[in-house]
Amino acid sequence: MKEKPKRKAVKAKKVELVTAPRNGAQVIIDFLKSAGTEVIFGYPGGQVIPLYDALYDSGLRHVLARHEQGAIHAADGYARASGKVGVVIATSGPGATNLVTGLATAHMDSVPLLAITGQVPTTSLGNDSFQEADIYGISIPITKYNYLVKDPALLPSILQEAHYLAGSGRCGPVLVDIPKDIQTTLITAASGPSDLPDKQNGSRFSEQQLEAMIEALTLSQRPVIYLGGGATLTGVGPDILTLAEKLDIAVVTTLQAKGVFPDSHPLSLGLPGMHGSKYANLAINESDLIVGLGVRFDDRVVGNVRRFAPLARIVHVDIDPAEIGKRLAVDVAVVGDLREVLPKVLAKIKKSSRPEWRQRLTELRTLYPMEVPASSGTIKPQAAIKTLSDLCNGGAIVVTDVGQHQMWAAQYFQCEQPRHFLSSGGLGTMGYGLPAAIGAQLARPDRPVVLVTGDGSFQMNIQELATVVENELPVKIMLINNGCLGMVRQWQQFFFNRRYSQTVFRYNPDFAGLAKAYGLDSKKISKPKEVDRALDWLINNPGPTFLEVEVDTEENVLPMIPAGQGQTDFFEVAEDEQ
Repeated sequence: MKEKPKRKAVKAKKVELVTAPRNGAQVIIDFLKSAGTEVIFGYPGGQVIPLYDALYDSGLRHVLARHEQGAIHAADGYARASGKVGVVIATSGPGATNLVTGLATAHMDSVPLLAITGQVPTTSLGNDSFQEADIYGISIPITKYNYLVKDPALLPSILQEAHYLAGSGRCGPVLVDIPKDIQTTLITAASGPSDLPDKQNGSRFSEQQLEAMIEALTLSQRPVIYLGGGATLTGVGPDILTLAEKLDIAVVTTLQAKGVFPDSHPLSLGLPGMHGSKYANLAINESDLIVGLGVRFDDRVVGNVRRFAPLARIVHVDIDPAEIGKRLAVDVAVVGDLREVLPKVLAKIKKSSRPEWRQRLTELRTLYPMEVPASSGTIKPQAAIKTLSDLCNGGAIVVTDVGQHQMWAAQYFQCEQPRHFLSSGGLGTMGYGLPAAIGAQLARPDRPVVLVTGDGSFQMNIQELATVVENELPVKIMLINNGCLGMVRQWQQFFFNRRYSQTVFRYNPDFAGLAKAYGLDSKKISKPKEVDRALDWLINNPGPTFLEVEVDTEENVLPMIPAGQGQTDFFEVAEDEQ
């Protein structure tokens, strides 16, 4: 479990946060402006009408989604791409409960979000009023912190604290539930919190712990750096690059860290774990030191904790003490912000080389390369994604949904920069991709944004195509259509004797035609010879563009380590199973 701040009332200090009488809704808008908010995502309803009225002539940009889940995933994508706190607004009852999946998604991946929900008036709370739902209670396990505002004088200080908590320390979603009468009450004087620190860094490490980490790095002959989402959130890519090059250390990167260490770097081994390369997993298995930086040692990478890196000592650096030792015992624990830890380590270590380890890594790459499967007359999704990656040349932000296409993208789409690969990791949320791509494009209008999605995930929030077109966003969408829920179907093929229970679609719409109906330029391809030209068109077409790519239903993601297995337990697929 993540460590959550202790739940306590905000102390009422006499700090003037309202300079003139304003109603609660206007106070919210004023705060968002002062916090530097540029874009708000949301969907109006009865209990946020006062807030939307204040928003009307505020000058803030509001992006109207077509579903509250679309709104919060868009705010999530905005936050991941920009590093800023994403903001989403929803009304009470179903509006608020439609945020739940997005809150859980952001909570699992430590994404900074501020969710503002309307609530029935304080006089109606607890009466099963129309569109009343206890979103405060519902969201406790899936937020970093949350609030139900009952005193209008505390509203400004709560907003300040919520925004601060969302974007500091181990980031996460914070929800503020605001009854309608609080939004309409005139606030003439407001109490605020005592001065908030510049950052909530959570650092608790000692010099002895740093020395132990440095000693482990110095003595190691076969080290591997294992990067997680914390490396992305803290922006320590340059320090990690320096550390790896200074000590000749191989680097593996999880989904949430992809791009922090350049995929093209000779020391990069890419994705580890269930669908990581064989050479990455074998390097972990042979290593004598694993340096986990901002990672959870989650079950997709560390399937069997007893067999993970059996020859290695484990160094774990993380800002959240709850993560240290949660899944496996560590030899050196450093609870701290990577922005503080790494410069201290770099200042004390001496340059060294490990030619034998480098040679072994080269051998592993040669023995077990990540090759694109040969085509047998139909388009290979791996080939399409590899071609897409080559065309983007490291400059695009790629967003994925969840499923086989997500893993193929992680394997074959090359990322050279942080915050350029956005994907729901911990929760594995289908339907995340399209709205997250919207948020990413709004956050980074200077970058091409490409969505790689599947026919299952895409239909979960397909209505957000209207949001793409309405906001004239040049998002590029490549849909891998295999006519099934590919990842579950793959497991049924391998482990359930091809008993495809409810995973193969008997009907799918004409996706290219549907995208055209929404107003996107669209095409559909099914032959390998069409791939190069179609993808060139997709990337270079100026407006919102959609490409449907038909592939075989039984194409599988390989390599594969079954759940709960060790780093060398690769699933061997027979000829007739491929």
